[in-house]
Amino acid sequence: MDYQAVITRVLDAWKDGVDSHRPDRVASSFTEDALFQGAHPGYSLGRKGVEEYYAEQPVGLTVRYEIREIRPLAQDVLSAYVDPVFTRPDGTELRFHLTVILLQQAEGDWLISHYHVSKIVE
Repeated sequence: MDYQAVITRVLDAWKDGVDSHRPDRVASSFTEDALFQGAHPGYSLGRKGVEEYYAEQPVGLTVRYEIREIRPLAQDVLSAYVDPVFTRPDGTELRFHLTVILLQQAEGDWLISHYHVSKIVE
């Protein structure tokens, strides 16, 4: 299995939702019961929390990312360590470390089950 392609496909869908300010599209990259920890204090469970979080982000926010590490945890579970850079509409860049865990669904699709960012303080 090409783990890089799997992670890239899921993160590209997430990126597309962020870049187009489509919180519903972002949330569709997550499992129904995903554990989500964004840059705000607190966390949420499920797609609704992901959608609400990204709805609060400014229109014009974009993200680019680099996958640093990928680890298969089981036959249908992947972990990835990613460095995303979010760019605000005013050009300000926010750098993070991101850990995601992806689960393969019964239909064969891969979705984010766990998402946790840590802001890089420079």
